[in-house]
Amino acid sequence: MDLFQIIALALVQGLTEFLPISSSAHLILVPQLIGWVDQGLAFDVAVHLGTLLAVVSYFRYELVRMVSEWVGSLRGAGMSPDARLAWAVGLGTIPVGLAGLLFKDQIELYLRSPLVIAVTTLLFGLLLWWADRRESQRADEYAMGWKTVAVVALAQAVALIPGTSRSGITITAGLMMGMSRQGAARFSFLLSIPVIVLAGGLESKALIEQGTGVEWGALLLGVLISALSAYLSIHYFLKLLDRVGLVPFVYYRLLLGVLLLLLYL
Repeated sequence: MDLFQIIALALVQGLTEFLPISSSAHLILVPQLIGWVDQGLAFDVAVHLGTLLAVVSYFRYELVRMVSEWVGSLRGAGMSPDARLAWAVGLGTIPVGLAGLLFKDQIELYLRSPLVIAVTTLLFGLLLWWADRRESQRADEYAMGWKTVAVVALAQAVALIPGTSRSGITITAGLMMGMSRQGAARFSFLLSIPVIVLAGGLESKALIEQGTGVEWGALLLGVLISALSAYLSIHYFLKLLDRVGLVPFVYYRLLLGVLLLLLYL
């Protein structure tokens, strides 16, 4: 990989991981559209590590409280709001973890084509638009019920299909269940932490089994760029969310989906 490809793909991962436009789709499409050789599994692991560092850093104070209160709940101290949120994140990860273990090979084999990405980009973009129009500024991540947690968790499992967007579909599900934009987005980002850890663990295992050489300089640069860009993406997305809503991302998804249909049909 040359320097430009490293920087470009790390920025793609960092900027799109937490926006409702599907980072996996962009990491598949960008090399295909430009004609780059596949960046390889090691680089994918590196840029996912960068986004993990970003979200953990951004929510570091919330995470400290959540872990502390969760441990307290195990010791019988009761279920505080932070403990409930920690349980929600943990339990909300189970469906996507099971789906990943059961269907990962089938998804990799059959669902990584540009046409699949085009259809899911359009379909779930329209669903995001519909959910955003219904947004009623009610529950935040601390006030959601367990039914909401279950619906968002099941929606997250669907995001294994490229083009769906994990953040997009979880925010959509949260809005449909009566959450505010900020609450749905923040819960989506917290849910990403165990998901990125699980995905990174599986990719790391596959990388070790491959036993191929590693370009450490390229990987370190990828981690740094994806971490910084992901942190900025989270910060400005949450800052601008209530001001501009989700419609700009819907427009982007529709344009991308139509472009892919024109290119690959």
